[in-house]
Amino acid sequence: MRNVENVITEGCRLPVLRKNQVNEDEWPLAEILSVKDILGKKLYYVHYIDFNKRLDEWVTPDRLDIKKLQFPKKEAKTPMKDGLPGSRPSSPERDVVRESTLQPCCDSRRRNGIPPLQWQRYTEYHMQLFSNLHHNGTTSIQRHLIPPQPGRKRKSCGGTDEDSQDSSDGIPSAPRMTGSLVSDRSHDDIVTRMKNIDCIELGRHRLKPWYFSPYPQELTSLLILYLCEFCLKYLKSLKCLQRHLTKCNLRHPPGNEIYRKGTISFFEIDGRKNKAYSQNLCLLAKCFLDHKTLYYDTDPFLFYVMTEYDSKGFHIVGYFSKEKESTEDYNLACILTLPHYQRRGYGKLLIEISYELSQVEGKTGTPEKPLSDLGLLSYRSYWSQTILEILMDLKSENGERPQITINEISEITSVKKEDVISTLQYLNLINYYKGQYILTLSEDIVEGHERAMQKRHLRIDPKCLHFTPKDWSKRGKW
Repeated sequence: MRNVENVITEGCRLPVLRKNQVNEDEWPLAEILSVKDILGKKLYYVHYIDFNKRLDEWVTPDRLDIKKLQFPKKEAKTPMKDGLPGSRPSSPERDVVRESTLQPCCDSRRRNGIPPLQWQRYTEYHMQLFSNLHHNGTTSIQRHLIPPQPGRKRKSCGGTDEDSQDSSDGIPSAPRMTGSLVSDRSHDDIVTRMKNIDCIELGRHRLKPWYFSPYPQELTSLLILYLCEFCLKYLKSLKCLQRHLTKCNLRHPPGNEIYRKGTISFFEIDGRKNKAYSQNLCLLAKCFLDHKTLYYDTDPFLFYVMTEYDSKGFHIVGYFSKEKESTEDYNLACILTLPHYQRRGYGKLLIEISYELSQVEGKTGTPEKPLSDLGLLSYRSYWSQTILEILMDLKSENGERPQITINEISEITSVKKEDVISTLQYLNLINYYKGQYILTLSEDIVEGHERAMQKRHLRIDPKCLHFTPKDWSKRGKW
């Protein structure tokens, strides 16, 4: 067994027993992303093929089906493009330099699960990431949505298969100089595919990150990363956090409170005026969003942070961001409900207020496409409930069937026309009858909608929204 374990390297594929499986005999195919040795015992970091990356984990050798081991195919290495970390042509001279440079601390780095060559690429990645700190004076990040591979389905953590949104909708054909773009996953470095933070303590909660986030390297070896729940500053120890809390005066996110009802509040934060908070927010969000790429400038973005109030202050629940100026009518760029607040209806509340803001602005809006798996589920559910609510409230006149146009639904809800049409098609409501299109509501659809609305207790009250839209085109560079 020991000899076989020695031949298992990064890139190998083999069946791996997953934890907490109902069917214990299920051994999904997985790829080995990294190998580390702790006190003579090997551990393997695996990614389950066709499963979401949030399920990636370290496993012991007894969970590997070595009989079905597949070795990686040798492929020609491609040079780095656009300064992004990736494979580059190898030469004996470069390999010798790398080995001699990394030899002194090879063992300690392997103990952290990062082989020497990957560590150097990890260092180069962060040097490039934070180089703009000296050039621009600040460093901040913003995410990109990544188009899925054609024809591939992604599994959510509950195992539900969901098609990703049609990636051709809403994707600009040419790069934009501001805002977020659709990123190319072909440049992903092996290290950025691995979770690098073990645990985050945020207020009363401890969170297990799902994905890689580019926190400083010295923090990645900590058992727990401590965050101030009000300014989101990251600290390396509980003692540092306690010292910071004596100096931090914030008890709510910086910015204007634009909504309050009961214990729920929303704060509007300008990415230019509050760069440090915006950067810390994006670093935290990256731990739970795979579809997010780094950007150095938060100036073009607004962040809307949802909080829950108690006697100690306003605690962050989730947030969404949007561009100050969007040529594609995007009213939302990135959305996240923190894991300990999920499955309580807060995601729909974030989506609902984004459309309420569009309503005040007198626009129709749409989220950036393609959506992530959980984002797609939330939006489909919100669009369905909102549109069905409009259709079921229609009243017939003079005994005739009620009539409504797609444009009228779009104006009432502020949902973009294309999203209205795709939702009606998803619900199979559109039928062609006697030369015209009609909407048919079956009893199953009506009953399902009524059950869903009974469970939806949280709603945005427009009377509690105090928001004045700004014309960013007249404000120079934001």
